[in-house]
Amino acid sequence: MPVRHSGLQKEVLALYRRALRMVRTKPPPSRDKFRLFVRYSFKTQAAAVSPRSVGTVEHLIRRGQRQLETYEHPAVRDCQVSREMRDWEVQERRRWHP
Repeated sequence: MPVRHSGLQKEVLALYRRALRMVRTKPPPSRDKFRLFVRYSFKTQAAAVSPRSVGTVEHLIRRGQRQLETYEHPAVRDCQVSREMRDWEVQERRRWHP
């Protein structure tokens, strides 16, 4: 039986898919950084917000859409990732690939 998502969940998933598609438009050397930035942003925001906090989730969706519009621009060819993001990535890899 397929999982049924609420309208808000569908919006978040659509935004995530759009962000991952944006990564594919960037130059190959910077794709890993963009992918890490997207994954880290979504995971940390999801962990920090209660799913029942609809207003906050809607705000984060709007903010994410505006930010993604900026990153989708062809002139944006690279992004910065922090040490915290890299540490998080290492922890995630260890979590899934012990």
